[in-house]
Amino acid sequence: MSSSVERKIGKMAILLLLNETESDMQDQIKRLNWKSCTGKVGSMESQKVVAAIETAAKKTGVIQADLYREKHALYHAILEALSGVTRGQVQIGSVLRTVGLNFSIVRGRPYENSNEGDWIAVCLYGTIGAPIKGSEHETIGLGINHI
Repeated sequence: MSSSVERKIGKMAILLLLNETESDMQDQIKRLNWKSCTGKVGSMESQKVVAAIETAAKKTGVIQADLYREKHALYHAILEALSGVTRGQVQIGSVLRTVGLNFSIVRGRPYENSNEGDWIAVCLYGTIGAPIKGSEHETIGLGINHI
């Protein structure tokens, strides 16, 4: 299961999100025949974060809305990324925290053997903290799952 440097799906999701010139990353993603999208979400409720990311993935065609396995894979990638953002406790509003996040979703085949199938990566970057302006700090999370 080797994977070449240029086909690292997690790295691609991180760079897509953090790169100042998003179009450069989009070109690389298109050359690989992968799909991607980016967006923003802010909330005190984790279910709203999940819903915003899932909606973006469906609307942009990164996942097929009528296939359970695709929604399920995305859901687990989101939860893994949220776990990184929240330091292992996927709680936001219930512990008086709020997040302001940018996100990226990348779907593709990171392995040379196409039988390994599609994988999906979700990257979240932004702020987390008390719901008081100026009481937040940076955070980042990455989740990867097979479809």
